[in-house]
Amino acid sequence: MLTKKQLDLLGFIHKRLQRDGVPPSFDEMKDALDLRSKSGIHRLITALEERGFIRRLPHRARALEIIKLPDALARELGAYSGKQAPDSAGSASGFSPRVIQGDKTAPPAAAMPVEAVHAIELPVMGRIAAGTPIEAISEASHSVAVPGQMLDGAGNHYALEVKGDSMINAGINDGDIVVIREGTQADNGDIVVALVEGYEATLKKFYRRGNMIALEAANPAYETRVLPEGQVKVQGRLVGLIRSY
Repeated sequence: MLTKKQLDLLGFIHKRLQRDGVPPSFDEMKDALDLRSKSGIHRLITALEERGFIRRLPHRARALEIIKLPDALARELGAYSGKQAPDSAGSASGFSPRVIQGDKTAPPAAAMPVEAVHAIELPVMGRIAAGTPIEAISEASHSVAVPGQMLDGAGNHYALEVKGDSMINAGINDGDIVVIREGTQADNGDIVVALVEGYEATLKKFYRRGNMIALEAANPAYETRVLPEGQVKVQGRLVGLIRSY
């Protein structure tokens, strides 16, 4: 699944390659997407590379190669590459659920088998970073059955697939599905989905420090990020976790 910013950047790179034969510079990409800094472009390019849409060519300046285009973008540009990756299954979003093998350990004592309780289908809104922030997620990719007892009240809920290991000491592993209650408020110590600077999404512990917000990992290998409160928007609070074994 690609976010709007990722799609916009991929389309811009493709058009420039078709027109000039060389990709745009980072400054040109930053201006085209109306971002404040080139670091945002670096993150977008890394995300596109991780998802198999582009390749960075080593030892060459401004060297980017487009490997494939999502079907929807290819139809819009009228230039389908014909190099669809096997795992995209022709999806317009470029995302398909991963098969998670699990670590084969015994499930937690409080674990509930989904088939034994009333289950509710929740949309899985892509992946959330428990590590370096990834692009903000905005569209459902598939759904997952969640025990009704896991939901927190009558509010809206959604699910996300965890990417990374920054929350392992909170019992949240790479590949887990987290259940999020949608909302904009959080108490100190809550694990939240935080939107940083409008286009990065991350799963972290939330702490308010005056007019600053600290986003703290549950892994000593990751530093706490402290940002002005205006740069952080809470998108929801963790209420449950699903793990495959």
